[in-house]
Amino acid sequence: MRSAREMGIKTVAVYSEADRLSSHVRYADEAVCIGPPPSAQSYLRGDKIIEVCKELGVDGIHPGYGFLSENAAFARMVREAGITFIGPSPEAMDMMGSKLSAKAAAKAHHIPLVPGTDEAITDPHAAREIAQSIGFPVLIKASAGGGGKGMRIVHNSEDFLEQLQLAVSEATSAFGDGSVFIERYVGSPRHIEIQVMADNHGNCVYLFERECSIQRRHQKVVEEAPSSVLTPELRREMGECAVRIAQACNYSGAGTVEFLLDENMNFYFLEMNTRLQVEHPVTEMITGKDLVKEQIRVARGEKLSFTQDELNISGHAIEIRVYAEDPENNFLPDIGNLQVYRLPQGNGVRVDGGFEEGMDIPIYYDPMLSKLIVHAANREEAMRGMVRAIDDYTISGVKNTLRFCRFVMEHPAFVSGNFDTNFIRDHYKPEMLQPDFSEDEREVAGMFAAFIRESTAKNLIPLTETASGPSPWKLARKQMR
Repeated sequence: MRSAREMGIKTVAVYSEADRLSSHVRYADEAVCIGPPPSAQSYLRGDKIIEVCKELGVDGIHPGYGFLSENAAFARMVREAGITFIGPSPEAMDMMGSKLSAKAAAKAHHIPLVPGTDEAITDPHAAREIAQSIGFPVLIKASAGGGGKGMRIVHNSEDFLEQLQLAVSEATSAFGDGSVFIERYVGSPRHIEIQVMADNHGNCVYLFERECSIQRRHQKVVEEAPSSVLTPELRREMGECAVRIAQACNYSGAGTVEFLLDENMNFYFLEMNTRLQVEHPVTEMITGKDLVKEQIRVARGEKLSFTQDELNISGHAIEIRVYAEDPENNFLPDIGNLQVYRLPQGNGVRVDGGFEEGMDIPIYYDPMLSKLIVHAANREEAMRGMVRAIDDYTISGVKNTLRFCRFVMEHPAFVSGNFDTNFIRDHYKPEMLQPDFSEDEREVAGMFAAFIRESTAKNLIPLTETASGPSPWKLARKQMR
């Protein structure tokens, strides 16, 4: 909406009853409630969204990066209604939305693929034989999947049929499509993605890479650009592969081609996300390009405003996703009221978020509060800047991931760049977020706790300060002096 306003474009917000106080509702020129809190009754109701567009004379829809953003059926509805969908064609979304058809396109254009099956599994016993030929462990993946759903790691032949059945069942439940396939399991990969942008005049460029290997539950928590391990030659090779993938489906607009990078620096095509990514700000920071503005220009039929040769990497950017989750309890989502919510500021600091102090965190949607982005001259300065920004970010009322992200910024594996998607498994335990007191501090705390227990048990001090005497804290302070 900010990008649209800078382009002189008026905006309409749609919202559910749970989001009636959200900042995007107030920021838009107009806002319309489209239903109750559950997304199936509001944000996933494409028919209601199009109805609002017709009533208000809307000529374009930006789908964001959630809900219907990669829904080809919705994109068709938008097109049939005579409204511009600010994104790729439904046909491109169909091709890349299925991991199997995306793999077929990648194979046809000589993009490296992880060894595995090219088609959906139809015969479980034949599939087990294929898995044996690939070599265990293997990964069973849902063709229509994402976010780790319909995915199973199988370490031996004996467990294969059971895990296959579970993957099919989960894929059917989550996506309405039980198609699954097999890939060799890459044990210690890095997750590297390439930002691409294409117009309707045959132009396509890549805007370098993002490192997205710090993940929990197969979902990203920390992203940075550029990656600390790619050489200029490998960056160009991966970028050119990403462009070929986009061209294979006549792509238009912003998209992301994701790759796995193994410990030997071999890369393999993973999938293509046919939308703007949550982590797109780090790309904007290092390139100086507003990707949303470029999306709108392309949707208007304009040519890309820059060429590949005009793109350069400037500095380093890091983004953390600030979730209302408890990192000390398996990142369990939390709900509640943002009693105190103060954002960090300063040079090179950007916060993209939709919450403000006093708002409630609803149970219905993704628990992300904001994205905190820091841009600096180099990676070391960006990490230091992020630590400072995290320390300046104040949240009370809900559990959140700020302390975990600070832990990541200062961990030797992250600082050195020597990490992969198993970072949390290999380097993190919940107790690591507990305060690290010095020996003297522990001794003082122990004396204080013992004094409070003893004095309270003997009824020597009141639990609260009253007219008859001071609080236990003042008495304890006197005693310890």
